[in-house]
Amino acid sequence: MKAFARVLLIGLLCDGLVSPGHAAPSMVSAQPRPLVRVDWQEPQSLPPRFRNHCATDVVSGRPYCSDHCGFNYQVYVCSQQSFGCCRPGFGYCDWNGMLRCHP
Repeated sequence: MKAFARVLLIGLLCDGLVSPGHAAPSMVSAQPRPLVRVDWQEPQSLPPRFRNHCATDVVSGRPYCSDHCGFNYQVYVCSQQSFGCCRPGFGYCDWNGMLRCHP
């Protein structure tokens, strides 16, 4: 087992993945990227004006708000410019902060 660990460490050092005495590169971007909310938005995460017509999803048991979207639809808010209705659990915000609904 020790031999395997040594071979693995040597392989990592040769590939440049691990460098003794050097800090690992930061995975945090200098510029903040938009938050991508996937699958569901809890009522507490919505702006107050969208927190109406709330119910609990029969399938998942999670709460959601429909805000005049209609029966069996959920309101999703990605930004002030991008919000709308999708079926519960099918809406998401893309990297540009735009609402998308997948089938």
